Amino acid sequence: MATDVDPAVSVPDSSADRMRVSRLTEDISFLLARSNALSLAAGNAALAEHGLRVRSYSVLALVADEARPSQRDLASFLRLDPSQVVALVDDLERRGLVRREADPTDRRTNVVVATREGRELLNSAQRATREAEMALHQQLTASQRETLSELLRLIAFPS
Repeated sequence: MATDVDPAVSVPDSSADRMRVSRLTEDISFLLARSNALSLAAGNAALAEHGLRVRSYSVLALVADEARPSQRDLASFLRLDPSQVVALVDDLERRGLVRREADPTDRRTNVVVATREGRELLNSAQRATREAEMALHQQLTASQRETLSELLRLIAFPS
């Protein structure tokens, strides 16, 4: 029986290989979602030894930068439901890593700030996330990583 397959053309032999060459892999939104899933998995694995996950790490990093955000500010910036942020801050507060303080400009609002313990944990967690990020992006050159960061910032923070 003759086949119409050119022997010089490589035919994917597994379903994973066939999916990898599907039209979906040309879809930027899919590529961003898949890259995000891989990044979250790597980040969560690296943060586990610190008792953090990417979302709690993100909250801790933002409040340690002295931005003094409210929970509403955190929810908006992180694109999370406010109830999710309340749960994240509650957990970090129970662990002594953050505290809520009255906003001096609006007593009806609380801001979230990192404690000394929170800043110390953040420092070691940042090293772990950098290592995980470098491992995930090892196939990229330094220039490609910088370009990727610049392009993602343009998408994440449009003018």
